[in-house]
Amino acid sequence: MKANGVEAQNPRAASPFPRLWRWLRPGLGVKRWFALLVMGTTLVGLGLAIVLLDIYRTHPDSGVLAVLSLRALPRWMRALLLGLAGTAMVAFGVLRLNRELLAPYLRPGRSVADEVMRHRRRGRGPRVVAVGGGTGLSTLLRGLKHHTANLTAVVTVADDGGSSGRLRRSLGLPPPGDIRNCLAALSDDEDLLTQLFQYRFSTGEELQGHSFGNLFIAALAGVTGSFERGLSEVGKVLAIHGRVVPSTLSDVALVAEKAPALDVQALHVEGESRIPEIPGRILRVYLKPSDPPAYPEALRAILNAELIIIGPGSLYTSVLPNLLVPGIAEAIRASRALKIYVVNVATQPGETDGYTAVDHLKALEAHVGAGIVDIALANDRLRGRLPHGVSWVQPPTPGTSSGVRWVTDALADAEQPWRHDAERLAARVMEILEEHTGPLELPRLEGVEAVGEPN
Repeated sequence: MKANGVEAQNPRAASPFPRLWRWLRPGLGVKRWFALLVMGTTLVGLGLAIVLLDIYRTHPDSGVLAVLSLRALPRWMRALLLGLAGTAMVAFGVLRLNRELLAPYLRPGRSVADEVMRHRRRGRGPRVVAVGGGTGLSTLLRGLKHHTANLTAVVTVADDGGSSGRLRRSLGLPPPGDIRNCLAALSDDEDLLTQLFQYRFSTGEELQGHSFGNLFIAALAGVTGSFERGLSEVGKVLAIHGRVVPSTLSDVALVAEKAPALDVQALHVEGESRIPEIPGRILRVYLKPSDPPAYPEALRAILNAELIIIGPGSLYTSVLPNLLVPGIAEAIRASRALKIYVVNVATQPGETDGYTAVDHLKALEAHVGAGIVDIALANDRLRGRLPHGVSWVQPPTPGTSSGVRWVTDALADAEQPWRHDAERLAARVMEILEEHTGPLELPRLEGVEAVGEPN
């Protein structure tokens, strides 16, 4: 029974004993160890009983043994009392041990059994690859991590501004900024370590503007000897749900061909950070050099995926730079996975001014060819105040034919309507996958409303 989309609390759940039965649910993988614990405890008890009986036979008049053996009670009552006492002691010890060992990993209001079940279900979740960068991709990952642990984020390395650009120019490393955001999104947001990872220095001549996470990734790259090994170690430190890989390890620059006006020759603007600043309509974007090798782990994840999600994120500076890496788009086409393109909620100044959802898809296909996605997912909740210079991305009208199946839903965040709601977007994507492949065993998110029009 639900009220306002949230499952009502069962009054009997306040008692600890109904919660004990959750440990008997299939899939937890703990019943076998409970059985082993009970068998071991039983054998220890039998061994002690044999010792006591031997002592009793040799010293039948011992008063201490008379009390321990409960000789004054009937035999069946002695066995029952000892069995109940032993069971209670074992159960209490196991509960207290679990509480002490797992307390640092539990969230308020959630039982140990529920957390173990969620972890096992995520481990059996579908193989999902998300391609993009920027805030959009990290928002999607923040929701997807609750549904599956078999998650790979393929992230652009064309960023050349801010802290990432400075580290890129000074150390020759791929820009870590978008990768850092994705790593933080796949970790537990409440962790102090994740907050530290996202901390940006506001003072200091050399440190000002740098993100601690960027510096940490650069340091681990130096310690481990390579950027990719450094990323692997960062993932272990943050205990992320999934992994983050670059689309390429080559030093690439993003170049945009922009038309300032109808009668002015097109300009070629080099640098991801400069593209939105130069007025004009983007005609196309390309990489320089044009043939960087794709990162093998990214290709392997794409080919093995069950679901590939392209976007959301800045169309020209976050999404397309990945697809322009030779091999990435080809691997997506070759993959047997379901491919979904998530259209942005709002336009981005300097990139997609005035674009509709159909315009986003047309620009994507103009760069990598038609048929790269099976489904396009767009937001249809156009309510709330947007920042200056930003407008809604209008969803497709009924009957729109774009060669793909269009799906629309209320996906905008209530507090920041120009962005997606992480939980709602992830839940809708997984629903589409379930419709396509059949029922999935997905963990239920407590307190998250069913996908549809928000209250």
